[in-house]
Amino acid sequence: MSDMDDIIRAAREWAGQPMALATVIEASGSAPRPRGGHMLVTGDGRFAGSISGGCVEYDVFALAESVIAGGPASVQYYGSNDPSIWLPGLPCGGQIGVLVQPVAEGGFAPALFEDIARAHASGASLTLSTDLETGRTSQGKLDGQFVHVYEPPRRLLIVGAVQIAQVLASIARATGFAVTICDPRERFLAPERFPDVDLTDAWPDEAVNAFAPNQSSAVVTLSHDVKIDDPALVAALAHPTGYVGALGSRANHVRRLERLAAMGVSPKDLARIDGPAGISIGGLGPHEIALSIAAGMVGALRGVR
Repeated sequence: MSDMDDIIRAAREWAGQPMALATVIEASGSAPRPRGGHMLVTGDGRFAGSISGGCVEYDVFALAESVIAGGPASVQYYGSNDPSIWLPGLPCGGQIGVLVQPVAEGGFAPALFEDIARAHASGASLTLSTDLETGRTSQGKLDGQFVHVYEPPRRLLIVGAVQIAQVLASIARATGFAVTICDPRERFLAPERFPDVDLTDAWPDEAVNAFAPNQSSAVVTLSHDVKIDDPALVAALAHPTGYVGALGSRANHVRRLERLAAMGVSPKDLARIDGPAGISIGGLGPHEIALSIAAGMVGALRGVR
């Protein structure tokens, strides 16, 4: 589940109560939260999300209380190097700007949470613009305002319902991926082994094509069975898949590339495969191997490899 999913879930649960929404509008240096990060605060003190991982939250709570009580939207900056400015700092050395606005028609309208949810469900992005002087948020890109694009959620298709897949699915869900597990071997695909993820027993190339991976999607093959993994890789490389990973040794990967080349995959597409999948951490066992794959996958989707 992504951070935005947590915010939407909380907004639904707390609907009808006075609330304020805090948003990171600027982030530089080693800021703990990216631009667009949210924290939702209720009048009775409950909150969801995060602005700084705990560094300035209590100051933002105070701003939220003022906004909920009827005060205007507020913008505050944290992380100044000027010791004369008595504001909470960021030990990491980063700097952030935070907008706190009411969850109301004149601020962040409650219906916007559902607009974001619908866009996510359809795989589309949604652009919102906020006037930092009035604190009013509107749909679309408006010049001179804070513009944030809510991208569709990241997705992961794991081919091969093996033990590493169980751990990788859990890590991926915790970092905001919607996860699908594919394995035509029915015994491997037991629902109790993979709670809270989508399961399919379709043949892997059919599963990949139905999944329709895009640049914010990942496909990882883990079955160790070339009859299962190879068709999935060929199909994934035919799409603009953001990350394609394949488990196996370096020697096995060389043979894999030879097989895929014989199947007509171009050298350019072969170079897109992360094989052996993941970053090198010397991982042993399913948990550490899954961790290395998850790290490599996230890095690739963020443009860091």
